[in-house]
Amino acid sequence: MKTKLTFHSAALLLASISILVPSGLAAQSAGRVEFTARVSPSGGQSEPVRQLPFYLLSKSLEDIHAEALQLAPAPDLTKFIDGLDASPELKAWMKKNHSVQLSGEEFTKKLTPDEILAIPEFFKAYMEHNAAFRGIGFPEPKYKEKDRTANPEKYQAQKKAYEDGIRKFIAGSPESVKGMDLELVVSNPYPKWASLERKHSEVLDASALRLAEERYVVARTDTDLEGHGSFAGLAPGSYWISSFGTEAVSGDVRQHWDLRVTVRQGEIAHVELSNFNAVGPSATAQNSMN
Repeated sequence: MKTKLTFHSAALLLASISILVPSGLAAQSAGRVEFTARVSPSGGQSEPVRQLPFYLLSKSLEDIHAEALQLAPAPDLTKFIDGLDASPELKAWMKKNHSVQLSGEEFTKKLTPDEILAIPEFFKAYMEHNAAFRGIGFPEPKYKEKDRTANPEKYQAQKKAYEDGIRKFIAGSPESVKGMDLELVVSNPYPKWASLERKHSEVLDASALRLAEERYVVARTDTDLEGHGSFAGLAPGSYWISSFGTEAVSGDVRQHWDLRVTVRQGEIAHVELSNFNAVGPSATAQNSMN
């Protein structure tokens, strides 16, 4: 028996085919990411990152931070320096060195004899710190205040000789510079600047996380007890596996990731997350450097 295919039934058949085929092709063209996250403590064996949330982003967290920075600009160091109660010479030194840190061995080691003599705050700190050396090889001033107006040429010549003597003493006894930063504790503006940077960093991190959640999160998953996780149904393209907002902790090590992965049509991308491809040093290591 022959079945007659009417125009109406043929149209329905074609419509059903047009609906079914694209959905099948879409399933075949979707990609997938399978990953395992492991972290190792210093000198220890790696262990799986268990039940930690991971995100797949359409933009790197680094670039998202850059975008957030446009919305919350960093504190202006030059403007901060201009607002300090400091001598013009010290402000010029800070701007030249791009630093307001006036303490620590790194600070004292980079000071030159000329800088110590030219910057009032440094000269005062150096002289106060080396007061005990006076009379045992430390230069003594021969100029007298009365000669400033009565005999200015003699005054200037003797003052220059005194400063040259101190300059020579510093060059010959660099250890005399060590510890002079203790006399600058009260006037050191670094703690205030560090507080501004810390507050800005907190605002920037919060802004970056908000941007990521609102615009760039493609998928989210939690790792299992073996540290495995996956993202499925992905269109071909570049993505970033990120653990933003959370850290993987193992002993003294705290890690997070912002790793690029390429998804290809109908393929599974396999990724191993570890200390080696984490973002920067661990938080514990960073704290030990501060």
